[in-house]
Amino acid sequence: MDNDKHSPMKRFTRGYTFKVLMLVLLVLLLLIPLNMIRELVDERGRTAASAEADIMEAWGKELIQAGPVITIPGIKTEELVTRTEKDGEKAEIVKTPFTLVVSPKTLNIEAVFKTEVRRRGIFSVPLFYGSLTLSGSFDPSVAAAGLLPQETISTGQAELVIAFSSQKGLRKINASSWGNDGLFFQPGNRGHNLFNYRYQTYSSQKTGSSGIHAALPPLKMDGETNFNISIEIQGGQLIRVLPVAQDTHVTIVSDWSSPSFQGAFLPTGSRIGDDGFSASWDIGYLSRDIPFFLKKYDTNDYGYDESLFGVDFFRSVDTYSLNTRAVKYAVLFLIVPFLTLFLLEIFTKKRIHPVPYLLSGIGNVVFYLLLLSLSEQIPFYAAYLTAALAVTILLTLYSRSLLPSWSRSWYMGLVVTLSYILLYAVLNAESYALLIGSAGTFLVIALVMFLTRRLEWYGQE
Repeated sequence: MDNDKHSPMKRFTRGYTFKVLMLVLLVLLLLIPLNMIRELVDERGRTAASAEADIMEAWGKELIQAGPVITIPGIKTEELVTRTEKDGEKAEIVKTPFTLVVSPKTLNIEAVFKTEVRRRGIFSVPLFYGSLTLSGSFDPSVAAAGLLPQETISTGQAELVIAFSSQKGLRKINASSWGNDGLFFQPGNRGHNLFNYRYQTYSSQKTGSSGIHAALPPLKMDGETNFNISIEIQGGQLIRVLPVAQDTHVTIVSDWSSPSFQGAFLPTGSRIGDDGFSASWDIGYLSRDIPFFLKKYDTNDYGYDESLFGVDFFRSVDTYSLNTRAVKYAVLFLIVPFLTLFLLEIFTKKRIHPVPYLLSGIGNVVFYLLLLSLSEQIPFYAAYLTAALAVTILLTLYSRSLLPSWSRSWYMGLVVTLSYILLYAVLNAESYALLIGSAGTFLVIALVMFLTRRLEWYGQE
């Protein structure tokens, strides 16, 4: 009687439907350690960013440059008339200070940098050092014509200002000239922040009042004057330039072999090789919204960040981003060993307990932990090969202990190998990752549907 009472439940638990439900439950259960590994990848990425930030803080941070521009103090004089019933009309003279900011007519920027990789523990960051040459000409006549009758400027107090993202990155001024005169530069941009750029290394911090300024000889407002400034400078990770001139020409040359051109403008010409890169930009005044001159009445930043452009010293293999992408695809590649073991159980007619399924899934999860730890010590491709080979051998030998012969168990090694090859292709073909992943998933589903098309899901056979 008891056997008859429990026989339906026993038949259900011994059937393949129950096994499929159990596999779904195991996959959901393994999402917990996968999520923990994903958080670990994020934590290691933040640790690496913190180490890079410490190196950059001591070296000179990212290089963002704007200028030079001429700044001239001025006064706007207005007569303000007020009327009251008691005093009648009353005139008052109001003087408002402002700063006339004049952009160059032409600006040539030439940056020649050498690079090196500095390390702190297992973390590293690309740094650069070299010369930054600024040359061109100013013609303040357009700005002078734009002054109103009630506005006067003090040309004897004019200054040349160049804004930088970090004072610490400035080594020295090699040469500086204004027409036939020399210039003596002092630290600080006098509050003229031509950009409001937020550091990539310090997402919560923005650039301050860094830069240099020099007093100019009595300024002629109706003529053109040439300038030439050569600066030794250093920085890291990226270079950004603001095209302040009516016509701006920029050339950047470096021995870094994997640049990534970013910002509002792409190079008009570039060359990239194993020995480094060179790139040039030609930007006219119609291509950006920076005026020839402006009258500044407050101390707020100018806000021309959208016109910044330049190059990132890109590392071709970003370990933590690749690990993050690998964990994102982990669920799909976790199902494949389960399906393989399930199909082998069907074809060999040997029942496999849920515990071996669980252990196989944990072995596949450990792959991502091995990948993260190894990729911090050796190149990513070598770490991936080592981790994939170790887990493939482990699962193949374990499946041999569960199945009657090698003629069946070697399929586990084949399927796991193909899945890791597919995952590596997805990681390295970012543009085609979705296509490769979706096509691979479709083929797996189609194969499982074909192999199980005659399976009696309510029974054991």
